[in-house]
Amino acid sequence: MAAVTERRDTRLVLEKYQVVVYLVAVTAGLVIGLTTPPTGDWLDWLDWLIWPLLAVLLYVTFTQTHLGAIGQAFGDRRFLTVMLAVNFLLVPLLVWGLTRVFVDDPVLALGVFLVLLVPCTDWFISFSQLGRADVPRAIAATPLLLLAQILLLPVYLWAFTASDIRADLPIDSMVGAFVLIILLPLLAAWLTDIGERRRPTGPRWTERLAWLPVPLLAVVLLVIMVGHAPQVTGDLATLWPVAVVFLLYVLSVPWIAEMTGRLANLPVHARRTVAFSAGSRNSFMVLPIALALPGLLQPAVTVIILQSLIELVGLIAYTRVIPRVIR
Repeated sequence: MAAVTERRDTRLVLEKYQVVVYLVAVTAGLVIGLTTPPTGDWLDWLDWLIWPLLAVLLYVTFTQTHLGAIGQAFGDRRFLTVMLAVNFLLVPLLVWGLTRVFVDDPVLALGVFLVLLVPCTDWFISFSQLGRADVPRAIAATPLLLLAQILLLPVYLWAFTASDIRADLPIDSMVGAFVLIILLPLLAAWLTDIGERRRPTGPRWTERLAWLPVPLLAVVLLVIMVGHAPQVTGDLATLWPVAVVFLLYVLSVPWIAEMTGRLANLPVHARRTVAFSAGSRNSFMVLPIALALPGLLQPAVTVIILQSLIELVGLIAYTRVIPRVIR
């Protein structure tokens, strides 16, 4: 009992200070990566390490998304309709428009499409809680958002990317990365959920895993920054168009979510949830897909990393701003 209490206390402390943990990880990674840039075997090892780290992170994250709550999400059809409409209709239209205006490079546009067309399934819930949104609704909708983006991302990539980029996409490598890093952890989490529901008593495995997402995500951020800090900072001159897109995106989507939620007569806390969902993207789910791209398309990886940094700052601001403007 004491061990369970200790784990719960650790998890609560981590969740309370998770933003600080993430910022420390990013800062430490940038400092290490810029002062002692990894090269040779060390860089190869970091690139390899990110794969199992992402697989474990996604498995742990999926175990906390309560896949059995899909039926509960269907119970609130108006909220679910707004979530799906904002994330899979209005957001794609916004992203397409922003890239048409600001991004001329089709490779950079590919990175934008990969990261902005998939709603977040992990820290969006935590930031929703910090921003006084409707966390139960967020938890219930997350499995459906995950399944919808898995089905729709290939459609968006086919529709939005340039024809020459589509021809260069390594479909077999991308499918392999999807299966190994996303589908298998999702299947393992689903089997874990089934096992938990069949064993209603005793210590629950998912509760033991509940304190892992924050430190695991911090480790992933640290490793990514160490391995890619020189690339991110070195490419800033060429990345400014996508940085503009990401900043405009962060500034625009809460208002889109708010107006859509008001039209649907959603309550205040539900509208805040939609805003946090629209503002947070699933960068760590699409990162392994980007890592599987050939060398000519590798700038998409840097685009995704840049987006995750801008998003983190934006979500921190959201926790203060959204409760004040959506009320």
